[in-house]
Amino acid sequence: MPLSHLQGAIVEVQPLRGKAKHLRLLILAVGGLGYEVLLTQRTAQALPAAGEMTQVFVHLAVRDDRLELFGFGSRAERDFFRLLMGVSGWGPGGLGFVGCFGLAGSDRGDRGGNTRVLSLTPGVGTKTAERLALELKTKLADWREGTGGVATVPTDVELTLLALGYTAAEVTQALAAVSPQIPPRAEIEDWLKAAIAWLSKS
Repeated sequence: MPLSHLQGAIVEVQPLRGKAKHLRLLILAVGGLGYEVLLTQRTAQALPAAGEMTQVFVHLAVRDDRLELFGFGSRAERDFFRLLMGVSGWGPGGLGFVGCFGLAGSDRGDRGGNTRVLSLTPGVGTKTAERLALELKTKLADWREGTGGVATVPTDVELTLLALGYTAAEVTQALAAVSPQIPPRAEIEDWLKAAIAWLSKS
């Protein structure tokens, strides 16, 4: 049965080494079991402290020799990751793209077949990026049409919030929380008002 999300207490978050050093391993205690969930560094930074309760949206990847859980801060990111896994040659490495750019990166990676953006993803070379750009362009267009568009976060919004004194973790949490309410082509002011209102209540 497919998994949608896990809710439990954070045991610890560990850094990964080697080729996957851009990822983090979350140990989440759920119903007496400890689940190992791979996260992007950005998602991990938005988590509360060890011992606190949290919820992560997950995707279960079945390999020949093991099962792997990938975790995300929002359903939209999880669904975007599933789309990336459907692009041949990408597989679970799509987590690197989500980690580097988030949903906002889908526009940058798709616009004009931007192979430079894709090649910045860990484990993706120039030749692979060229092929992925072609396949990804069509898949992203279909995905946006099916979801009514993606509310992408303008970079200026993140920079402005950081300049106002909020931490990177607070900014990530706020933007993840308000993004479902933001129209796909919203102005920067709309993002800032929503994020600051959320931060003032938290």
